[in-house]
Amino acid sequence: MTANQQVLLDNRPTGEAVAGNFKLVNSETPVLQNGQVLVRHHFLSLDPYMRGRMNDSKSYTAPQSLGEVMGGGTAGEVVESRSPKYQPGDKVVGMGGWQQYSVVSADAPGALRKVDTTHVPLSHYLGAVGMPGVTAWYGLLKIIEPKAGETVVVSAATGAVGSAFGALAKARGCRTVGIAGGPDKCRYAVDELGFDACIDYKLYKDAAALSKALQQACPDGIDGYFENVGGMVLDAVLLRMNAFGRVALCGMIAGYDGQPLPLNHPGLILTNRLKLQGFIVSEHMSIWPEALTELGTLVGSGKLRPRESVAQGLQAAPEAFLGLLKGKNFGKQLVKLI
Repeated sequence: MTANQQVLLDNRPTGEAVAGNFKLVNSETPVLQNGQVLVRHHFLSLDPYMRGRMNDSKSYTAPQSLGEVMGGGTAGEVVESRSPKYQPGDKVVGMGGWQQYSVVSADAPGALRKVDTTHVPLSHYLGAVGMPGVTAWYGLLKIIEPKAGETVVVSAATGAVGSAFGALAKARGCRTVGIAGGPDKCRYAVDELGFDACIDYKLYKDAAALSKALQQACPDGIDGYFENVGGMVLDAVLLRMNAFGRVALCGMIAGYDGQPLPLNHPGLILTNRLKLQGFIVSEHMSIWPEALTELGTLVGSGKLRPRESVAQGLQAAPEAFLGLLKGKNFGKQLVKLI
């Protein structure tokens, strides 16, 4: 048995999530059974979707159970194994949750995946070469279906999903425009991620003003849009969409605290014959190998240089998560556990 620390969901938020919704506890890992492995987590992934799971409401997945370890992606190392599939020292990614160690059944489909850290750092398998990167890949290739010369836009452009989207879109010859919060993030998007332009939404008081900025950055209109935010940003983009434009919808972070997010101009969906499709990347596991291969190549070759915000220690996870929801992170938000 190994001493472990865990963060539990202690109570559900009312409106905005707070640190008091979580509880840090000490525990011990159970004795390994045949077919199980013990994983020591090096990194914990923090992602916006976790906020939705904190609510006891209908969604595409079950709510996070009270009194249980907060679910989430992890990257780490096998330290003990009772399965021939894994050996101590293997680097792996999985869904170990907000804790230092996890006991995993090696035979459970998709529970663990070995990764090669020769050219790609372990932490990137929770970001650019993990679920966020695959999310960007699926939304761009399977929903937006870009053609060279088209203009595509992504909100939260410097986050884990947005930065991967930028590299993937540029590789396909698209004019690629980001929307991000703050001048530093916008400079990073253009100077390091290779976006053609990036708009600081914090400079604009409403959707009409933001839409005018989009008109300058996208003089030929917008053919494809990858949505992570919703609210004012979505309204602004819809005003600039071209006929037969495509919108891939994977996040609505502006509404995660429960407030409604009405559309100001829903008639544009009909007028411009837009395709707007929501998706959950875990429902499309068949495309993961192809997506991860391309994403790994982009990172390994330096064509995608993802940035990370790293909080230190499990006890820092709740505050880092709350900061993520307010856009305080710069790039992929992680917690380093060792």
